[in-house]
Amino acid sequence: MPRRATKRGDERTPLGGDYDVLVCGASFAGLAVARELAGSGARTLVVDRYEIGERQTSACAAPTGWLDAMGVAGSIRQTFDTLVIHTPHTTVDFRLPWTFSTFDYRGLCGLLWDQAEARFETAKVEGRTGSTVHTDRGDLTAPLIVDALGWKRVLAGNEYQPPDAPLSRGLEVHPHGSSDRLEIWIDRGYVPAGYGWSFPARDEVRIGVGSFDPRFHVKEPTVRLAEDLDSEAIRYQGNWIPHKLRPAAADGVFFVGDSAGHCLPLTAEGIRTAFYFGIACGRELRSVVEAGGGREAALSRYARFSDEHEWKFKWMLRTQKAVPRVPPRMLAAALRGMERKSFVDWSFGHYLGIAPPEFADAPSRHPAEARDQAPVAA
Repeated sequence: MPRRATKRGDERTPLGGDYDVLVCGASFAGLAVARELAGSGARTLVVDRYEIGERQTSACAAPTGWLDAMGVAGSIRQTFDTLVIHTPHTTVDFRLPWTFSTFDYRGLCGLLWDQAEARFETAKVEGRTGSTVHTDRGDLTAPLIVDALGWKRVLAGNEYQPPDAPLSRGLEVHPHGSSDRLEIWIDRGYVPAGYGWSFPARDEVRIGVGSFDPRFHVKEPTVRLAEDLDSEAIRYQGNWIPHKLRPAAADGVFFVGDSAGHCLPLTAEGIRTAFYFGIACGRELRSVVEAGGGREAALSRYARFSDEHEWKFKWMLRTQKAVPRVPPRMLAAALRGMERKSFVDWSFGHYLGIAPPEFADAPSRHPAEARDQAPVAA
């Protein structure tokens, strides 16, 4: 279990200062923002209560194209071109039109940080007053502030707690072992609304269960799924997973990643969207730093860019709500019908197109321009 790395005792020095950009949160979204600011000349500080790469909270898998585009392919542990989906009445193999890879969290974060030009400090962010962020080591000031702290949306200053918040609940174990199958279980015997998974990562298998209903606890079904796979339930990790977009800009703050709900409903895939919106956020910040653009204009453009994706997230949320209502035998028949290569290529192509990896390779002053330059999968 990771230990919070905030300095203690003689090492607990006061933290303060003025910066051009303050990024709160040093996981996928925050590091993507910092990476995008490299070479801009911005005095950027990244703060997190844990050291960079210390606290993994997901199964750590993403489309391989995104890992290549972000320059972090060196963290890949295993790559898959087929997704196996199990239900009580059938098993289908979806041969994907693109590959999916599991990766090492610490390694990926380190590779992202190597591409940034910023300072890092461990501190717990506690709140904000205007352009000043309060931490347990002191106050930090910046005209450009990013909240990449996760679903709690700390810098918004409002309550956002489960089970009333639109959050899914996820838990997984990391037994030692190996497999060559990327697998999903849609089985109400494990979870009434949600799914189980097995994501191999070379020398370990990441086995877990996610529930779309936050009131449904997932420890027992996670242990049971691991046992059914002849694996030991060890090395637990879990997290709340947002499944609804929230405003990406509010009260002068840029929100990115889980703090803005940038996690796809139904699949709970949030890593590539954290990269995608983190890049978009970083490009807007860069436009302010380099070109002297106004912060409010950048906030407005970034908010609009996020909002333009809302209809895609809503359609996936509707599907998330619909799947648990489908009778199991009907679901099995539907999945068998979807196994056709033409359908898999079409559906997964459009799914990747929600946040295409080409976006990372299309530098532009504003993210809307970069998005227009990036080809969308057909």
